[in-house]
Amino acid sequence: MLTIEQIAETTKTSIKSIRREIAMGSLPSIKQNNRYYVQISDLSYWQQEQEKVDKNNSNSTNFQKSNNTVNWIDISDEMLSVDGFHNKEQIENINFIDLFAGAGGLSCGLKMAGFNPVESVEIMEQAVATYNRNFGKNNLPCDIRNENNRKALIKKTKSKHIHLISGGFPCQGFSLAGHRIVNDERNSLYLEMLKIVEEIKPDFVLMENVEGLRSMLGGLVEQQIIEDYKNIGYDINVTVLNSADYGVPQIRKRVIFIGNRMGKKNLHPKPFLNPDNYKTVADAVARFCDIPENKSINHIFTKHNKEMTKRLADLPEGQSLYGNYSDAWKKVYWNKPSVTVKENHGGVNVHPKFPRVMTPRELAALQSFPDDFIFEGSKKWQLVQIGNAVPPLLGKAIGLAIKKALLGVNEEEIFSQNCPQNFSEQLTFEEILGE
Repeated sequence: MLTIEQIAETTKTSIKSIRREIAMGSLPSIKQNNRYYVQISDLSYWQQEQEKVDKNNSNSTNFQKSNNTVNWIDISDEMLSVDGFHNKEQIENINFIDLFAGAGGLSCGLKMAGFNPVESVEIMEQAVATYNRNFGKNNLPCDIRNENNRKALIKKTKSKHIHLISGGFPCQGFSLAGHRIVNDERNSLYLEMLKIVEEIKPDFVLMENVEGLRSMLGGLVEQQIIEDYKNIGYDINVTVLNSADYGVPQIRKRVIFIGNRMGKKNLHPKPFLNPDNYKTVADAVARFCDIPENKSINHIFTKHNKEMTKRLADLPEGQSLYGNYSDAWKKVYWNKPSVTVKENHGGVNVHPKFPRVMTPRELAALQSFPDDFIFEGSKKWQLVQIGNAVPPLLGKAIGLAIKKALLGVNEEEIFSQNCPQNFSEQLTFEEILGE
């Protein structure tokens, strides 16, 4: 049996990469005494599969190469003036379907941008209840891997013109499936989305995922996605967006695929904030500091024992309570954007002013959810929904860009730029703005 550290040293791979492979199930492991171990035989098989992937990488000539051109469009004025989530008069006749909707973070943002939510699909019962409460729907949990459910969705929307289908599909199965990377059964949800898009034929498609998807299999995953959508008539442009650039008080980077079958340019929202004027944790949660616990608005405190309370009080900003978990139990800076809010059970963000972890309401504010967006379910499930969500303000910015592409803009308003595929080489804010 080998430890993660031993495998990393033996294979000349980072510890983080090995942990990711274990988390995705690509590298089988055994957990003992809170540590992970890998059998030598499993490591050997994993290495053989890696070699196959590397070979396929070098021999791959059949893929549509990633289009690294990003067409930026300024949406800063509309970010301030448009809010269809709170003003029904600003909802336009632009229909969308949200697949893998979760609690509705992306739907909230698209509705803010003036889109009309026609249908949504989500399997988690608590998230569906949250979506229904905030969007006035009566949906039930739905698994689109079920053929009858998929057909029912297509039938319900057949009479409507669907301008956009959006979805953040799971990507775990893209790890080690070889050259035809979408054959992995864990990618069935990705394939179901592809089938639904092909059947309904929306004008535009929007896909959101973790930024690390761009580097999976040396870029083969991204190329396969582009190729698959090319085959059903959609031209795709892709880049990584940082939520903080659009008013979200959180550093949260996501890869955003935008495509259309109308022959139009795919537009991404140009950043309008920079690190000097990012929204901070204080901007997001200061208004809750004097509010007592209130379960009706998801402002639910975590009860810590005396020892834990003291440890949290003594923890400096920017540091984690546990050295081995740099992204957990971390006290966020008061005057900086938060670290990424993740799916958690309360142990990710420590409040910078109080000796406790942050409440669901405070975490929702870091995600840029409106204060009147209420989450259903127990506190545990509220936290899961919030951590999994697309920040609404990021969704709004993307929606405004897609709306401009759909309705048409002057060519001189578009700033086209060749951006690197490798997310670690993304252009700086100044380079994006051409400064």
